[in-house]
Amino acid sequence: MLDEEVLAEFRASKALLEGHFLLSSGRHSAHYLQCARVLMDPDRAGRLAIALAGRLPRDLRRDIQKVVSPAMGGIIIGHEMGRALGVEAMFVERPTGTFELRRGFSLNPGDKVLMVEDVVTTGLSSREAIVAIEEAGGTVIAAAALVDRSGGSVDFGVPFFPLIQINFPTYAPDELPPELAATPAVKPGSRTPA
Repeated sequence: MLDEEVLAEFRASKALLEGHFLLSSGRHSAHYLQCARVLMDPDRAGRLAIALAGRLPRDLRRDIQKVVSPAMGGIIIGHEMGRALGVEAMFVERPTGTFELRRGFSLNPGDKVLMVEDVVTTGLSSREAIVAIEEAGGTVIAAAALVDRSGGSVDFGVPFFPLIQINFPTYAPDELPPELAATPAVKPGSRTPA
């Protein structure tokens, strides 16, 4: 799937928003990708997961034993990646503020895991998910995401495969351009800003 085809999926689902947004990272942006909207259609979610799985090298795909994603945003794409790869998918969540496997999920010691996220901006949630996976006994061999908003700057210590890189500018609260500073920020994500 070409970048323009991926963006067409976001536009068709009205998942590419414009305004003033407070991101989970604590940064501000004039653009927001609402991955929940692009993933709410099961056929579209499946197409995107198949395209993302296709970005992984063949040898890596063969090695993956489990897919784990961070709740909430990564659950749907994680599940669809499990389907695309033919492996079990589970997620980590924050019942007490720190990611952990719950709901009866478990990893066997040394399970080779693909950590899958919906959108990566700073990589904070993904790094926290990787720590939780490793604490649960898994070995993260790669990370993947529908969208990389980091400008290619994130480093997870494992290979990272985004479906698309989108580099909308983001701003610290004290660096807002006048047009953003003039309007209140909307918090559309699922995590409290850092």
